[in-house]
Amino acid sequence: MSSIKIKATPTDLPEVLVIEPTVYGDARGFFFESFNAREFSQVTGVHDAFVQDNHSRSAHNVLRGLHYQIRQPQGKLVRALAGEIFDVAVDMRRSSPRYGKAIGVTLSADNQKQLWVPPGFAHGFVVLSEFAEVQYKTTDYWAPEHERSLLWNDPALKIDWPFQGEPLLTAKDAAGKPFAEAESYE
Repeated sequence: MSSIKIKATPTDLPEVLVIEPTVYGDARGFFFESFNAREFSQVTGVHDAFVQDNHSRSAHNVLRGLHYQIRQPQGKLVRALAGEIFDVAVDMRRSSPRYGKAIGVTLSADNQKQLWVPPGFAHGFVVLSEFAEVQYKTTDYWAPEHERSLLWNDPALKIDWPFQGEPLLTAKDAAGKPFAEAESYE
């Protein structure tokens, strides 16, 4: 039996990884390690330390993002503790061959998947269930003076959001910049 309890699968943005834990379940319920620094580093090759945990609860159709910090960029390890979200990452690195490309992954309390979004990527999610609780670890502290928002529905990003109508947004997110006008990393 392998001692490794997580699997990391690259997405179409290879640095963005879907993390799947080994879940031990029986009639009583389930157990899994949601994070183990040694194993995460060994399996993913990511050696950044996490310095902050964030937890949000959002109603159906709430869209948070697409956020990134132009200084103090954050890597994020995201998971849904309750409900279901469509989680999105956008490559904001001009030097990347995938600059401006986006991917989306469904994360839920049921599938117990996590998404590793490295520094240099914008991140956001929309709630697909009645509500969702989302927790994410970050590799740097929140710095509101450096935070930027991309326009969630910019056609240049080609994000296939899995909902109809308009999401519920903060004023800041509604005023996000189109990708062509947004600040980016080298």
